[in-house]
Amino acid sequence: MGTLVSINGKIVSANDATVSVFDRGFLYGDSVFETVRTYGGKPFALHKHLERLERSAALVFIDVPVTRSELTAEIEELVAQAGNEESYLRIIVTRGQGELGLDPSAAVSANRVVITAPLHPPAPQLYQSGIKVITFRTQRATDAVGAEGAKVGNYLSSVLAMREAKKVGALEALIVDAKGRVIEGATSNLFWLQGGTLFTPPLEVGILAGITRAYVLEAAKSLQRPVQQLAPKLKELLSAEEVFISSSIRELLPVVAVDGKQIGTGSPGPITRELHQRFRQMVTERSS
Repeated sequence: MGTLVSINGKIVSANDATVSVFDRGFLYGDSVFETVRTYGGKPFALHKHLERLERSAALVFIDVPVTRSELTAEIEELVAQAGNEESYLRIIVTRGQGELGLDPSAAVSANRVVITAPLHPPAPQLYQSGIKVITFRTQRATDAVGAEGAKVGNYLSSVLAMREAKKVGALEALIVDAKGRVIEGATSNLFWLQGGTLFTPPLEVGILAGITRAYVLEAAKSLQRPVQQLAPKLKELLSAEEVFISSSIRELLPVVAVDGKQIGTGSPGPITRELHQRFRQMVTERSS
C-alpha cells in the first residue's frame, strides 16, 4: 500500500514523480483538478467527477488531452496498482509547459497527473462532537472572470483562509463574498437547517457544484425534507439550528461553532445525522 502517481498515463512512485518547472500549473496555478475517494476500493462517482473536470477545463479553455474513458482506465489501473484499502485521488490537468509568460497559447500541450494515496478521512469523533469554523472575506480566483464554479489549481484564497482557521483551532473557513454572503467553505459546500428546512447557497452565486452537495440534495428529497437555495448573511447563518459542510473526503461534517459563536445546541443536530445516514446508504447502494 502507498502513494503512486500517473503522469500522462505512466505510473511511477511518489519519489520519481516529476513535472517540468515550466509547467503552467506550477508557475501560475493554471490547471483544473478533482478530488475523489474510493468506497470498497472503487472510485465513487468518478463519472460525475470527470464530467465536472471537463466542465472546469472548458471554463478556463484547457483541452483535456484524453477521452473520459481513457482517463477512467488510467485511474482504475492506478488504484489497482496502489493496492490501498481505500484511496484518496487527486486528478489534475494543467495547460502544459512552454515559454515563460502569461499568454496561454505558449503552452505546448496539456499534462495530466493523477495521485493516489491511502485515504485518511476525518476522525470518527469529529462526527460525534462537530467542528469549529471561521468566516473569511475574500474574492476567489474565478470570481468575475467568467469561470465561476470552475475547480482551478489557484487556491491561494483558500490557503490563506485555512491559515487563519488553524490559528484559532478551526477546521474549515467559510468564504464571505463581496456582498457579505456566506457562500461555501474553502474546501467544502455549506448547508444549514432552520425550521426543518434544509438551506444551501445556489450555484448562481459562483460556488463549486459539489458532487457530495448534489447527493445531499438528493438525500433530502428522498427523506421528503424541504430544500431552499439561498446565500445567507452571517447573522442568518448564526441563527441556524444546525450547520454542516460537505465534501468528497469528509462526507457530511457537522459544524457546532462559527467565529466562536455556538450553533444551535452546540452539538451535531438530528437532521444532519439523518441526512448523513441516508447519504451513506446511497453510497452503499451505488458502490455495490
